[in-house]
Amino acid sequence: MTADTERVASGVRGGLQRRVRQGRDFVDETEPAALAAVVVAVGSMGATFVGFLLVSSLTVLPFMVAIAAIGYGWIRHQDVTARVVTLMMTVSTILVLALIIVFIFMESIPVIAYESATVFGVSVPGLRMFIEPRWDAVSEPVRYSMVPMIHGTVMVTVIATAVAAPLGVAAALFLSEIAPPMVREVVKPGVEILAGIPSIVYGFIGFTILSPWASTQFDINGQGTYLFVGIVVGLMALPTVVSVAEDALSSVPESMKSGSLAIGTTDWQTMTSITLPAAFSGVSAAVLLGVGRAIGETMAATVMLRGVPRLTDPLYNVFYGQETLTSIIARNYGDADGLQMDALFVAGVILFVTVLIISIGSQYIEWRMREKFGGEI
Repeated sequence: MTADTERVASGVRGGLQRRVRQGRDFVDETEPAALAAVVVAVGSMGATFVGFLLVSSLTVLPFMVAIAAIGYGWIRHQDVTARVVTLMMTVSTILVLALIIVFIFMESIPVIAYESATVFGVSVPGLRMFIEPRWDAVSEPVRYSMVPMIHGTVMVTVIATAVAAPLGVAAALFLSEIAPPMVREVVKPGVEILAGIPSIVYGFIGFTILSPWASTQFDINGQGTYLFVGIVVGLMALPTVVSVAEDALSSVPESMKSGSLAIGTTDWQTMTSITLPAAFSGVSAAVLLGVGRAIGETMAATVMLRGVPRLTDPLYNVFYGQETLTSIIARNYGDADGLQMDALFVAGVILFVTVLIISIGSQYIEWRMREKFGGEI
């Protein structure tokens, strides 16, 4: 076991022990009436959750009891009730997320079983979805391959990252190290406003302006190219990269920069040799979050791409665009049923697992950065 793993395990054990002690102290210090109200509220909410899962018509009864108990506790024992209510909301959020995960995985099981393939005499569920490039929900044999959509998603994500990463990091470096305070106060909110523009607007601009221009300039039949979808999605991911990277760069201790300047280096040399390397973990996390944003983008890709689930020829051809994992869900969920609907859930599972890995990676990088600077960030 590595030192990092041991430190994490020790921290988890210490945290659990503290929580147990806090729970005991809470029970010992809480008035009986307040404790009774809390127990009734928690028990009723638990019964409500079970009734919801069972689709029971009696679910409303424990819910009303919980509301009454919370109302009484809020009037008579507000401090204790507030703590319990916030805890229940947190637990509810986790349970809802868990239910969503279980649901999408369960719904994808039938098509995974259907798309089994045999390898060395062993049947591997779902393997055919990742080794055959054919998606055809109409003609026999019906196939639901994820390969074309994974290819499209990778193409769009790579191009979007190539746009968002350098532009985002450069803008963050400018805002953090170069721009005067007045300029920073104006430019940063302006960049973040980009995140508030609906993705359908970006997609519509790409469809009406970029795609026709690309068709004319590059002599393309029809509209929709991975290149321009990636550019549009990269611009959409810019606010995330800029905001997170700027926070990371601003968190580098001033003493490190001053020490570099004191030995005669220029501002640019300090930025490239001190600030960027010191904030590399945070900047990397910003880029990863931008990548996650690009992978999960739906409407811009749906509006701009052709909607044909097939591979481009050759595979690296960015001047044609077929389909991505998100766009095939958006384009087909209204008419899909049976195995086709289950295949859309498989696309959702792939997206979920991919973004989850990226999010965990970015959180780990940020944690390493905090460890590096002694918890100052």
